[in-house]
Amino acid sequence: MTNSIILFGVSFFLSLVFIKLTQDQFLKNSFLDNFKDRSSHNVTATRSGGLAIILSLFVISVFYYLMRNEIYEFSLLVPLILIFVVGLYDDIYDVDFKLKFVFQIIVAKIIIDNGLILDNLHGILGIYELNSLTAQLLSILIITATINAFNFIDGIDGLASSVAIVFLTCFEFFSTKTTPFFYLSLIVIAGIIPVIIKNFANNKKVFLGDSGSLFLGCLISLYIMYILSNDYLIKDVYDINKILFVISIFIYPIVDFSRVIIVRILNKQSPFKADKNHIHHLLLNHYKSHFKVTITLTVVSLIIILLFQFIF
Repeated sequence: MTNSIILFGVSFFLSLVFIKLTQDQFLKNSFLDNFKDRSSHNVTATRSGGLAIILSLFVISVFYYLMRNEIYEFSLLVPLILIFVVGLYDDIYDVDFKLKFVFQIIVAKIIIDNGLILDNLHGILGIYELNSLTAQLLSILIITATINAFNFIDGIDGLASSVAIVFLTCFEFFSTKTTPFFYLSLIVIAGIIPVIIKNFANNKKVFLGDSGSLFLGCLISLYIMYILSNDYLIKDVYDINKILFVISIFIYPIVDFSRVIIVRILNKQSPFKADKNHIHHLLLNHYKSHFKVTITLTVVSLIIILLFQFIF
């Protein structure tokens, strides 16, 4: 317990330090989040939050690696850092969505090769075991969809970060035993909190950026693949199908992503064309407050999570 508190505190402190250092560099080089038609802010902001989180994680991971204490599977840093670099490059120079999608597929294949693959539907539609090809294709679809679904909700202050914290917390809480990702979750949650604080600053805001949202989306996809494996056991008191469990703790990104894609296709638009037709944008038009919308969607998500556990 003491080690967990110390690790949480160190990650929180490092994130604060790196937020300051990275934002100073972004401001110095004029890497700003410029105002656009779909922007939800009108003050100076940088997309450096993801960089602060990954640097905190990297420093802590290197320390434990040198101490020969593998607090989580360090090989998972390969896909996480790869997708982060793609997002960081996009934050600074803008990358075509097709190229980002190619890298997402590469990252998905790396994750699958690490043994995280959906080869059992756990009885959904009466299907259990899947053959190798179907399992790989379905796993790639789930991973890339998860990454994009999370990236889609990063449109207002604090929302994506709050959804990530809720997901990671539920992932650990509902597990029968301590997961192999416990310390990774702890480090990331502690690193996210300072970013949320700077998200709501009146000036010189810090956003996750694509580097942060793609990194967190990729991390969540890792967790989802682990949940769907035979290694993750939900607490006995919650008798719920694993796929329904995933839907419950990732409910808002799934609902918003599905809705937006369907609306865009019906309007004969590209599914990847950015707009302000997300649920959080519609709520923002009503509440006129990023904080109120974030709190509302977070609370509703928590209620739905509890209802799923109660009903099933």
